[in-house]
Amino acid sequence: MKRMHNKMTKHIYIDPTLNEAIKSNQPVVALESTIICHGMPYPKNIETAIEVESIIKKHGGIPATIAIIDGCLKVGLSSDEMQILAKNGDNVKKISRRDIPICIASRENGATTVSATMIISSMAGINIFATGGIGGVHRDVNSSLDISADLQELAQTNVAVVCSGVKSILDIPKTLEYLETQGVPVIGYKTNMMPAFYLSKSECKVDYRCENPEEVARIIKIKKDVNLRGGVLIANPIPEEYSIDESEINTAIEEALKETEKRGISGKLITPFLLKMVAEKTEGGSLNSNIKLIQNNALIATEISKKYSEFLGN
Repeated sequence: MKRMHNKMTKHIYIDPTLNEAIKSNQPVVALESTIICHGMPYPKNIETAIEVESIIKKHGGIPATIAIIDGCLKVGLSSDEMQILAKNGDNVKKISRRDIPICIASRENGATTVSATMIISSMAGINIFATGGIGGVHRDVNSSLDISADLQELAQTNVAVVCSGVKSILDIPKTLEYLETQGVPVIGYKTNMMPAFYLSKSECKVDYRCENPEEVARIIKIKKDVNLRGGVLIANPIPEEYSIDESEINTAIEEALKETEKRGISGKLITPFLLKMVAEKTEGGSLNSNIKLIQNNALIATEISKKYSEFLGN
């Protein structure tokens, strides 16, 4: 594996075709790898990863799936590398900001979370990132102080994140309060309400609303022009036809949270465990919704990235 050797990118490898696309301001869209390893069972995980990349290509974008492979920050995975991650699933370490140097030093494989993907995207010069849902403030924050590193990363790393809001298993109002405190713009894509992952809306309002990709891209470009540190969160609701009944999903989440407490699960193991439990309790309904919302986010991120590339070219 050929690696780049300047001081800034000593431990990062960018696929050469991707690297040229980034340098020429083409519409590159970053994708995380935690979804592959910790978000879905095999083979749904690899099927979804391939389909999401295909959607980006079909609509005129260039996908850049990110992970750590043999201790190297890898931007643009090969088919074989994606298969390895997918088949090993939970055995691949889940990587956030704090884990990056450890994973590199031990030359292991790592599945990057939202925060780690943002960091590596920024290193590579990628400005737009599509994911499912971001992490946030956990419901038991008063006793656990459990706040996802994703939120702090949004406050300090210059990457725009397209998602379907905060995962429903979290505390959405407190998450939005935290993002406000950190100065992160939260934009609703064709919505005034914050999406709740499996649900197209919650009871919480977003800061701003945009009606099309051009409006979002202009905000991202202006934020870059005035040198404001941090990301932009674009909250894109799950298509209504794939949304889950609110009472059904809330019941499943409450039962899953009780099981988490009963088993003493904590830290970064909580989210994948809860998602798995919710999928079981909704008889696969939440998994299907998860796949559909990721695909939709990839599409919208591609459209935003294309407009952003046009602004960079002017």
